[in-house]
Amino acid sequence: MKVAAIKETFPGETRVAMTPESAVAIQKLGHACLLEAGAGDPAGLPDAQYIESGVSLLRTRQAVFEQADIIISVRPVTLEDCAHLRPGQTLISFVWPNENDALLNAIRQQGAALIAMDMIPRISRAQKMDALSSMANIAGYRAVIEAGHNFGRFFTGQITAAGKIPPAQVLVIGAGVGGLAAIGASVALGAVVRAFDVRAEAAEQVESMGAGFLRLDFDEAQDSSKTGGYAAPSSPEFIEKQMACFRQIAPEIDIVICTALIPGHKAPRLWLEDMVRAMRPGSVIVDLAAERGGNCDLTVMNEKIITEEGVIVLGYTDYPSRMATQSSMLYSNNLRHLLTDLTPARDGVLVHNMDDDVIRSATVVNQGEITFPPPPLKRAAIAPAKKARVKKQPENPTMDLASKNRLQLKLLGVGGALMLLLGQVAPVSFMQHLIVFALACFVGFQVIWSVNHALHTPLMAVTNAISGIIVLGAILQIGSGNWLVVTLAAISVLIATINIVGGFMVTRRMLAMFQKS
Repeated sequence: MKVAAIKETFPGETRVAMTPESAVAIQKLGHACLLEAGAGDPAGLPDAQYIESGVSLLRTRQAVFEQADIIISVRPVTLEDCAHLRPGQTLISFVWPNENDALLNAIRQQGAALIAMDMIPRISRAQKMDALSSMANIAGYRAVIEAGHNFGRFFTGQITAAGKIPPAQVLVIGAGVGGLAAIGASVALGAVVRAFDVRAEAAEQVESMGAGFLRLDFDEAQDSSKTGGYAAPSSPEFIEKQMACFRQIAPEIDIVICTALIPGHKAPRLWLEDMVRAMRPGSVIVDLAAERGGNCDLTVMNEKIITEEGVIVLGYTDYPSRMATQSSMLYSNNLRHLLTDLTPARDGVLVHNMDDDVIRSATVVNQGEITFPPPPLKRAAIAPAKKARVKKQPENPTMDLASKNRLQLKLLGVGGALMLLLGQVAPVSFMQHLIVFALACFVGFQVIWSVNHALHTPLMAVTNAISGIIVLGAILQIGSGNWLVVTLAAISVLIATINIVGGFMVTRRMLAMFQKS
């Protein structure tokens, strides 16, 4: 089939749905690639690069719609474009089906199919197609860059001969993909970062990135496994506590980055006008939810405003387009992975399998019918958190503790008696080695089990601890006069050393993955 990318006509949109690299991958699926001439120019991708990748250029938009079987784009096609559609064609783009009833009906009437990239479910198998996350990642990073440009002061704290400069205080509201990207960029620049999210598991993610998490004195935390990985509307009581927390910290915050969105709803108002007024002059608010109404009371879409108090509020909606080349690369890869699932035989034949969770969820128009909203997923988007086991309390805690103490005393007595008996018959050298072995086991156990499992590496593992004990013991035995003991000790040193060296090599390789080039 012929896959075509069209030129974006939405004001300020500079991304393109196909890059030369993704075109090569799409052709390997058996498809032919077409491009409306000049579509890649705003993203810094000239037509010449597409021609080198085997893409055919078409001079007019109408020619694209006449020849293409699959039309891919960033923004949805216009109602005028729908007049050129024909039955059997497939459109793939961001759609926002909740807000585009007229578009869905126009495509249905033309007999075409429509796949919405913003409806890709948040499940593990679909991560490679999750365009919302790809674009949110870029938007979160770019939001910090824009905030720094408008802030006019250092992010990091400094102590110089001329005086002390305090670090910037950053608050990120919403710890989704965009929020976490903003946290990472802010922490990397040296700011003191705090974040807030209504989802229960977000606290661990925020803290793992070096930021503090704002916790409310309120027993309501959402389980995102029930909402497809996204936030859901909160109760009035929870919102009241949340607003009180924000009002308390507003005077000390320099930069606020708002990223909170709820699928199918307008952006919730979280940073109210009185909070803006309480901020210091020169402070910056970056509202990534501006296109959905904004999280801040004073946000104006696509505009920068400065309040009477000197607070800057940025309502830009084109952050991914401000990094068009990078955004186009990621988005085109998302599309390419989706086309891979739609072409299972790699023979250039599109298979629109409505039994597939990902394809069914993303399909909003198919075979003359509007298929939005999709049915619930067969599996939960995110596995629910395991409930902690509630230990059964003994009827008499005092008696239970006493029985445990008696058992420990008995075990210690038996162990002491066995050691005394062994000491009477075993040679002194054996007892010395046994004591060293027991102490090594105890120390190894304490060292390894005291480390959080998330920090374990192949170097810091139980097998390496055991190998270290074996190496030390075998080295001590190599000096003995018995040839059998020397041989076995040498073999032990060789085998244990292989494991230890392997742990060092794998750990070094893991650490290299986190080094900046």
